[in-house]
Amino acid sequence: MISLLNDAPENVAAFSASGDISLTDFENIIIPHVEKKMERFNELNYLLYLNNDLPKTDVDVWLSQSLLKLNKISSCNRAAIISDDFGLQKITALHTNKFRIFSTDNVYNAMYWCNNGN
Repeated sequence: MISLLNDAPENVAAFSASGDISLTDFENIIIPHVEKKMERFNELNYLLYLNNDLPKTDVDVWLSQSLLKLNKISSCNRAAIISDDFGLQKITALHTNKFRIFSTDNVYNAMYWCNNGN
């Protein structure tokens, strides 16, 4: 299930993913919210909080497909994933000026970075 994180800064499209997730959730929740943010801010600051109860195979498939779709509809300024998945955190190639992975004990740092940058 995907849900909006309503306590995120105005210029950040923030979501939480837990349990069973599907591309339908992505298309019905994430895409419309991202499109509204794009209309208002002309760029995407994106935050995804991955809860620990997600099956790893589902996350890999869903995340790769969803990020491709997001890139087609938006101009991504910054994107952060919050997860305690050590395998995901070790992929240092993902840590760039526009994309970072944060552990769950750094949620506020992730939101700050998505909102403001460094």
